[in-house]
Amino acid sequence: MTAAIVVSVLALGLVALSGCHRLQGFAVHPNASSEYVVLLHGLARSHRSMAPMRAYLRQAGYSVVEVGYPSTSASVDALAATHLPPVLTACRAHGATRIHFVTHSMGGILLRSYLAEHDIPELGRVVMLAPPNRGSEVVDRIGHWRAFKALNGPAGQQLGTGPDGIAAQLPSITFPCGVIAGDWSINRINSLMIPGPDDGKVAIARTQGVGETDHLVVHAPHPTIMGHRGAQRATLRFLRGGSLARP
Repeated sequence: MTAAIVVSVLALGLVALSGCHRLQGFAVHPNASSEYVVLLHGLARSHRSMAPMRAYLRQAGYSVVEVGYPSTSASVDALAATHLPPVLTACRAHGATRIHFVTHSMGGILLRSYLAEHDIPELGRVVMLAPPNRGSEVVDRIGHWRAFKALNGPAGQQLGTGPDGIAAQLPSITFPCGVIAGDWSINRINSLMIPGPDDGKVAIARTQGVGETDHLVVHAPHPTIMGHRGAQRATLRFLRGGSLARP
């Protein structure tokens, strides 16, 4: 059983279109719109995991920036301070008038960490997909394991639910933010560690952040929620109008 748990939980957590501008760590996909959407992937993932959302939002007319950052190499605050400023500079250089964000999992915590210390004057709306806004019990249970530390790095160890976790230390959300959670787990071993409904990584209740604007639950698992059509449609609704729900 121990080996099965290890395999199951260790992974908690640019192919560009024609005309995209490749820069170190991210790719800018301009469109006719001066509204840019920055995509931030989660822990131990890459920019490729956000490809379904990138394609959907570009088809909807948005300019999109895919960010790839080494999520397991440093703490959340260090990753935010290093990798977000160049992205914002690139958006401005391309004439962005509004900068939205769509994040997955730890990507939402990365953005919250940055906004706790910095202002983004052009900030529009933010959609967080399956964020551990109040941490994850999975990290509480196995975050101290040597294998977990090796594969998920310093940032992964910060995602617990306790007072030492980054979730407990971040200020309330003060920007327009829609949170979309999943209720389908394909990782039953992880789910045994999580009280209440969950997506296999994070409890639905722990996706909620103090100050969020709207919250929606879709039938999708944590790893692929960004490709769920209902989540995509809700994301677009929020970016356009500030509400996740259908009119």
